[in-house]
Amino acid sequence: MGKEKKPAQQQQAEPSNKEQAAAMQKKGAQREPKAGQEEDVHTCCGCRFPLLLASLQLALGASVTVLGFLMAGISASLLVRDTPYWAGIIVCVVALLSLVMLCISYQPDEKTCIQFAIKVAYFLLSALSLIVCVLAVAFAAYRYLQITQFTCESVPEICQCKLDTVDPLSRTFLFQNVLDCADITSTFSLYLLIQIGLNLLAAIVGFAACFVMWKDRYQVFYVGIRFHSFSSPGGQQQKV
Repeated sequence: MGKEKKPAQQQQAEPSNKEQAAAMQKKGAQREPKAGQEEDVHTCCGCRFPLLLASLQLALGASVTVLGFLMAGISASLLVRDTPYWAGIIVCVVALLSLVMLCISYQPDEKTCIQFAIKVAYFLLSALSLIVCVLAVAFAAYRYLQITQFTCESVPEICQCKLDTVDPLSRTFLFQNVLDCADITSTFSLYLLIQIGLNLLAAIVGFAACFVMWKDRYQVFYVGIRFHSFSSPGGQQQKV
């Protein structure tokens, strides 16, 4: 009788062990795809996409701001639209906000209100920086085209420029605190070209930031459907 009970106990123990092993495999298979998806969402070619965009925004924003203040120092008569340091300041604020967002621990599906609020603010400010940088490019391009048509002459501490010297009613531009008109026709025009390039890059980065945040919200960085299969005790494959 004792010999007959042992095989029965072993038979009951074996199915329970198989069920535990199958349950462990299911848990492991469910965790691995989630971890893989998080890596796909937050990385691209081994680098963190948001961190790369934040670094580019900070570098471009600082460059535009410094160059804008240098342009403002050439003459006191320059308009605010001609010295787009304001565009650089907005881009720097967006970059700092993105760095704050990256310091917050990631929570899937917006489980924290702070993370959701910062994401929304970052998306809106990135869209605002995109619009502002496009405006800065337009203003700088318009002023550069005007300067290429200027005919300037120096007056003590004033540079007097005209668009058309033949027409007596042509508009005259006066730039105060300028000792040499070359500061306007040469230096300032070069700064405008650099501002066009920097603001154009900042606008592209702002658009990329909006795109990344929109895709991150819906988690569709990857293309196609991924199937993670494992062998079940019955020999069937399951999809996760």
